[in-house]
Amino acid sequence: MIVVKRGLPEHVEGISKVCSEGCLDTYEGIRSPENIRRNNETFYNYDRIVHELDEVDDWDGYFVALDNGVVVGAIGGGMIDDDKSEVYVLYLDPERRGEGIGTQLLNHLTDIQQTKGSKEQWVSVQKGNNKGIPFYEARGFNFMYEKEAFSNAEEEDYISLRYRREI
Repeated sequence: MIVVKRGLPEHVEGISKVCSEGCLDTYEGIRSPENIRRNNETFYNYDRIVHELDEVDDWDGYFVALDNGVVVGAIGGGMIDDDKSEVYVLYLDPERRGEGIGTQLLNHLTDIQQTKGSKEQWVSVQKGNNKGIPFYEARGFNFMYEKEAFSNAEEEDYISLRYRREI
């Protein structure tokens, strides 16, 4: 049985593993190996995750999906305005896709953001991400516009698709 709860220090290694492996699985063939490596080292390293477990101003903290105590998914997001929220990260163990774990994580974060007053939720999805795009569209997110990807290095031109839904 999957349990979704706030990430704790004992989950940090699992969050790092799930996010790094999920990122590699998602972006392989869409982004360069260097970009994937750099993003994993920047965003999903142990020290950063430890500092991002808890809620701060515009970050709700990490939440995990646990299967018998093992992290099989992680999500994080935050408020971007008084009534708007964002999903910043959502990854699963690549072997666990299609089991409803991502939906459980998204629903958990959405409930938290709604209690904070969010009426619409946003997410950025890499252009060409044929795993993430159908997932979010099936959950009521609608494409709004394109923008340069947040994690681009100077010479990179990856595009993020901005999606939103009312919640």
